[in-house]
Amino acid sequence: MKNPIKGRVWIFGDDIDTDVIIPGKYLRTKDMQVFAAHALEGIDPGFSKKVREGDIIVAGNNFGCGSSREQAPLALKYAGVSCVVAKSFARIFFRNAINVGLPLMEASVECAEGDEIEIDLIEGKVRTAAGKTFKGNKLPDFLLEILQDGGLVAHRKKIQGQQKENLNS
Repeated sequence: MKNPIKGRVWIFGDDIDTDVIIPGKYLRTKDMQVFAAHALEGIDPGFSKKVREGDIIVAGNNFGCGSSREQAPLALKYAGVSCVVAKSFARIFFRNAINVGLPLMEASVECAEGDEIEIDLIEGKVRTAAGKTFKGNKLPDFLLEILQDGGLVAHRKKIQGQQKENLNS
């Protein structure tokens, strides 16, 4: 995870559920490129062809509601989305995103689709190209560490490696 995160904005509204983030008919695969190719297909069928590496989603309330599918944040991550900023997140989506290493911030941000914004996860702030700064919810240090390590599995492997080193010292 880099900080700050800079990217072009895609705007989505309230209650973007996991069924539109990655439709259920694609859940039988484990191929991340299939997830990426169909990210947000349920709400914007051309999204995966338009999104670029590093782009940012800015959304309204309850982003990621619906089923608890871990594939939803994976689809966004592998499509190239570098961060999702929303007024609020469904709890299970929030946790799944952290687990797979997709940065998130709860904040109410005013910007337009296509704008460039900068997200400082450590400070909990979003800055727009127009010079506006919006305060968001700062993630706790332990969640920032998981994101920095690339997700929960990578974080646990790092911890286990450190523990082995300490035993061998």
